Order: sequence, then structure tokens, then C-alpha cells
Amino acid sequence: NMDAMQWTSGDPSVPASVCSLPCKMGERKKVVKGVPCCWHCERCEGYHFQASEFMCELCPYEQRPDQNHTGCQPIPIIKLEWHSPWAVLPVFISVLGILATTFVIVTFVRYHDTPIVRASGREMSYVLLTGIFLCYAITFPMIAAPDVAVCSFRRIFLGLGMCFSYAALLTKTNRIHRIFEQGKKAVTPPRFISPASQLVITFSLISVQLMGVFVWFAADPPHTVVDYGEQRTQDPENARGVLKCDISDLSLICSLGYSILLMVTCTVYAIKTRGVPETFNEAKPIGFTMYTTCIIWLAFIPIFFGTAQSAERMYIQTATLTVSLSLSASVSLGLLYMPKVYIIIFHPEQNVPKRKRSFKAIVTVATMTSKLSQLTSERPNGEVKTELCEGMDTMPSSKTTYVSYTNHAI
Repeated sequence: NMDAMQWTSGDPSVPASVCSLPCKMGERKKVVKGVPCCWHCERCEGYHFQASEFMCELCPYEQRPDQNHTGCQPIPIIKLEWHSPWAVLPVFISVLGILATTFVIVTFVRYHDTPIVRASGREMSYVLLTGIFLCYAITFPMIAAPDVAVCSFRRIFLGLGMCFSYAALLTKTNRIHRIFEQGKKAVTPPRFISPASQLVITFSLISVQLMGVFVWFAADPPHTVVDYGEQRTQDPENARGVLKCDISDLSLICSLGYSILLMVTCTVYAIKTRGVPETFNEAKPIGFTMYTTCIIWLAFIPIFFGTAQSAERMYIQTATLTVSLSLSASVSLGLLYMPKVYIIIFHPEQNVPKRKRSFKAIVTVATMTSKLSQLTSERPNGEVKTELCEGMDTMPSSKTTYVSYTNHAI
């Protein structure tokens, strides 16, 4: 009578007459040494799958195990989407910047022959505004789905916008520096300060960037890759492959490195020309622009490279890079051109020709201002004024040719 049987476990069912139960799906048998009928069941963990009754094997690098760990399946591939929060903010800033830059360009074209536009250097202003526009526009290929065309645009325009901007600013600040340094020695102006010369110098600097890009194209043609290591998490369910352009961090630094060199050099010249009277040139606004830009890029470096090991690396680095470029462009646009546009539109009565000044008169004022600043720290105000007045009285007079300030804008 089986129903009357009593077992020590208290369970009325008949105990299984086996040493070990069969393993579940995704588990391998680990046989007990010396007892072939007994084994332990071990789960195939991580990226391993059950290859046979007794073995677990690692899935290929671009695959992950399925839910039961009985086989492998492709790892899903992701990219930065337009609706992602990491893309919405950069695109919003970029769109606003493009609209503002377009407005400034249209205003300058419409008032092309007015004194303010002419005094700001029309040719160089258009070059600089082109660079600002490109800095905003690069956001879109940086976020777009990678393919050969998008990767090519990224390589070309990533550093080109900054190169346009800082090549123009460097040429401007260098011109200001040379004019006032030459003015301290002679009445004749230095060479290569005409608008045509400035354009030649600027595009020579820009051509270096373009040559570097062409060499990069020849050495390593643009293509896309899927990075399975960036988001290869401990849990295979969360693993993702990242579709991106084959641009390493080193290549990125090389692409931006030349523009950063131009930026640093421009900052040095801005510091050298900080004592020039603001009445005669844009040295001080350019100086403030460069100081602010340097701060932006000093903050960019630790954020960009400090997130190299983060699972959100693609999102953070793309957003950081595009926002930094847009902020740099916004600083240049806001400090250099918005005040001019404000005067042109809302205060046209101030958009009138300045009185004519000779080259030497401009330099004399700059020299006296510099001397005044130097002597103020050494002598009382009265002594400084007396000494400067005596210096002006004893200054020999010379015949000068007066030129229009608007035609030789500094």
C-alpha cells in the first residue's frame, strides 16, 4: 500500500532515485569528480551561452546571449537621435545662433556703405561672420546619423568655422599691433594693412587648416564604425553598439588644435593691444572676446576627456563639443557685432562719419595714453599732466598727410 508509506522527510511522494536533477536551459553540467552520475548545474553568466551539455562559450564580440543563454544574437545598434535631450539643447542654441548671425549679415549688407560698417572692416567682418555661421552649423552634421557624407562634413567643418573666426581676429589684432608699434618709430604706416592684404593673410591661415584636412582624407578616408566597447555593460541586456564616424580623440584634437593655436595667438595680441584707445579700434572688444573664449575651452577640455569612460560618452562629448562651439560663436557675435547692429538700427544718428585723423595723430594719442598709465603709478596726477604737457610742447612738428579714418579703420 504505497499510500501508507511514510518517509523521513514527511513528503508522501516517492523520492527521485538520482544523484542530480537535470539542468535548466542556459546551465551546464559540472560533473562531480569520481561520481559520473552526479553533477552541479552552473549558469552561463555574462556574455557566455550554453554551447553543449557540459560547456559554456563566449559570444562573438558584436553579439550577446539571448534570454535563455542558449545562443547568441546581434547587439542592438544605437546613435544620437534628434529627439534626445542631449541633442535638443545644442540644436536649439544653434538655430538661435544661425538666425542671429543671418540677421547681422543682412544688416551689414543692407547698410554696407555706412560709417560703422566701413569702420569695422567690411571684408574681414564678412569672413568672421562666415566663421561664426559655420560654428553654429556644425551642430547638425555632428548630430545627424553617421554615414560617409556626414563623416566627410564633420571632418571638413569641425575646425573650419573656428579657423575662419580666429584667423580673421588674429589678422585684425596683428594689424592693430603693427600699426601702433610702427607709429612709435615712424610716420609711415606698416606694410600689408590694406583690406586686400588682410584677406590674403586670413585665407593663407585658413588654407593651412584645409591642407591638413585634405591630408587626413588621403591618409584615412572617412567611414563609419560600430563601437561595441563603449556601452558594453556587465549586464548583456543593456549592451549597445554605437554607430559613429571613425574619428578618434587624437584626430579630433588635431583637427581643433590649429584653431586653438590661432585662438591663443590672437589672445596674446589682444593683450598686447589692450592699451590702445578704444576710440580708434576694436582691440578691447576683441580682447574680451578672446578672454571669454579661452575660459569656455578651458572648461571644455576636462568635461570632454573626463567622460571618456562613461557609458553616456557619445552623448556627453557630442553635446559638450557642439555647445562649446556655439558659445564661442555667440561670444564673438555678441561682443563684436551686436553693439554695432544696435546703433545701426536704433541709433542711426550715431552712424555718422568720424572726423578725419592722420596716422600719426592716432598713434600719438595711443603713445600718450600708454605713457600716462605708466607714470600714474609712479607720480602724482599733477606731475604726470605737467610732464605730458611739456612733452607735447617740445614735440617737433612734422607735415602729415591726413587720411579718412573710415577708409583706414583700425
